[in-house]
Amino acid sequence: MKARSIAIAMFLGAGALLVVLYGMWASRVHEPLKPPASLARLTPVDKARPVPAVAFMDAAGRTHSLKDFRGHYVLLNLWAVWCAPCVKELPALAKLQSALPPGQMEVVAVDVARGSPKDAADFLKSHNATALTPYIDPNLTLMRAFGAYGLPMTILIDDKGNQIAHAMGPADWDTPDAIDYFKTLSAKARS
Repeated sequence: MKARSIAIAMFLGAGALLVVLYGMWASRVHEPLKPPASLARLTPVDKARPVPAVAFMDAAGRTHSLKDFRGHYVLLNLWAVWCAPCVKELPALAKLQSALPPGQMEVVAVDVARGSPKDAADFLKSHNATALTPYIDPNLTLMRAFGAYGLPMTILIDDKGNQIAHAMGPADWDTPDAIDYFKTLSAKARS
């Protein structure tokens, strides 16, 4: 009888230990990946929500929407040629795009300055940001759709087309920990 009580107590103790250990492990596994300190401006939204279906153009004048990028994480950056903080962060966004594995994440930088596609392409080239595909939104539909009240504004979109975070103002997109964050985030979606 005493041996049976000890066995039951050991079994219950082992079970309790497993519950505690799984709880500790599971909380880390199921926790959303948090941006590093260098991306302090990138704050998660309260609840993921689908991005609006609005159009913008590429350098060839073809129309695109954010749905075109479904299946990939997207870092949507709204910028303008007259916005000094926007211009300053363009090379960092280009460096981030260059560092990301192809097919996992796209940096989609959209010029909202009402210029032509050629103007945007020339501007990116002159500011060491040729890794970015030139896009424009001359009608400001993205700004209105996302409620942008200032620039730059950056929206992080998951592979299902949901806005999951945003940043108002410039950020250090090309720091090693920021690049690692985006690589891990987009690779996590593939697994």
